[in-house]
Amino acid sequence: MATETQAQTTEDINDAITQASADSELLQLVSFEVGDEEYAVPILSVQEINRMMQITRVPQSPPFVEGVINLRGKIIPVIDLRKRFGLAKLENSDNVRIIVVEIASRVIGFTVDSVNEVLRINANIVEPAPAMVSGQDTDYVQGVGKLDDRLLILLNLEKLFTSDEIAEIEQTSNAA
Repeated sequence: MATETQAQTTEDINDAITQASADSELLQLVSFEVGDEEYAVPILSVQEINRMMQITRVPQSPPFVEGVINLRGKIIPVIDLRKRFGLAKLENSDNVRIIVVEIASRVIGFTVDSVNEVLRINANIVEPAPAMVSGQDTDYVQGVGKLDDRLLILLNLEKLFTSDEIAEIEQTSNAA
């Protein structure tokens, strides 16, 4: 029963991604969990969300790159966000998803522990990341959304990886 609910949720989120439109007052986000934290990215950056599939490892790829997947004939590098954020590897879970996004004109997938929902929040409830959180290694934290019962960490996908790391990721998909 839980897998039917998860499948339905994934379908609903993919439908929302397809139907998303830009709105200056509202931020439309896809929220997901990595470790104990809830993160979100702009829905317009997300191309699709997939169940975990076979990932082919590529020799000599950066440590945070899991490998590549073949998505409808296109080779896409897959990043493990747990590794990227310095967290321990998650044991096998049916909730793990691959979120396919476009970063710096490149299509990249990243694994998350679970996908929660599509949210529409007012831009005015998002505050910049606190100074003690914002550092050279955490520039990718765009802000923190204060929801009624939780905090939502908004990621800036363009800053999630350095230009050198993007080049390494590109080499990984070219080597496959």
